[in-house]
Amino acid sequence: MEKTIIDFVSPDEQGRWEIINDAVMGGVSSSRISIIENKAALFQGNVSLENFGGFASMRSHPRKFELAGCKGLIVRVKGDGKNYRLRLRMDDTYEGIAYQAPFSTEQDTWITARLSFDAFTPVFRGRIINDAPQLDVHSIRRIGFMIADKQAGPFRLEIEWIKAYA
Repeated sequence: MEKTIIDFVSPDEQGRWEIINDAVMGGVSSSRISIIENKAALFQGNVSLENFGGFASMRSHPRKFELAGCKGLIVRVKGDGKNYRLRLRMDDTYEGIAYQAPFSTEQDTWITARLSFDAFTPVFRGRIINDAPQLDVHSIRRIGFMIADKQAGPFRLEIEWIKAYA
């Protein structure tokens, strides 16, 4: 069983996301999100390693995703051949522990990445947190995407939808 939890058919969906780049720590990476053709989100920008930076991210505003009984998430994306992270948060705060799972893209090709909740690792400011609470599926409040890992230069990720699977 699969259920759609986010799609980008409505232009209003753009207003339900925020951008957070390495500028929060002095970096100069830039990114933006837009809805293209009322069917996908476009997350694009430039990752810079200057000033000890190196990441760009987007994340949803807090909301209830109703993921009880689900085993993981599926994302349909078209990328640029770079590696990204799907990130989850269990709270509404700006900062805190995020749970992330990596996925790779193929240049200019739509792919579906299936990510089990068991594959998500807790991190804080890029460091793994060994004693973090386990990811509680019922408490997920934010979903996001990040590019990091010294992948300097322009990036482009289209996101058609995010689904949960049981």
